[in-house]
Amino acid sequence: MNYSKEEKAKWLKNWRQSGKKAWTYAKENGLAPQTFLNWIKKEAKQKQGFIEIHPQSFKQAYEIVVEKGDMKIHIPHGMNSGELRTVMEGLGLTL
Repeated sequence: MNYSKEEKAKWLKNWRQSGKKAWTYAKENGLAPQTFLNWIKKEAKQKQGFIEIHPQSFKQAYEIVVEKGDMKIHIPHGMNSGELRTVMEGLGLTL
């Protein structure tokens, strides 16, 4: 099924608010998971630029907060490298 730009934006917004993993959210909502991941990557490429990381002690922090514009990403302390890589790739960034 083809979705409009507005529909994709709505799906992506609802996904972010859900707090679920992209793959899980897509499957639960009848979306093709790989297609949904492609939407995330495409959106991230359009928004690429400087990302500010607030200075904190990473060893003692409960979470790391990455901000860009009005978007904030909270990365829990202790997230494994595979999960972090998935988040970064979803943003169109590489480690």
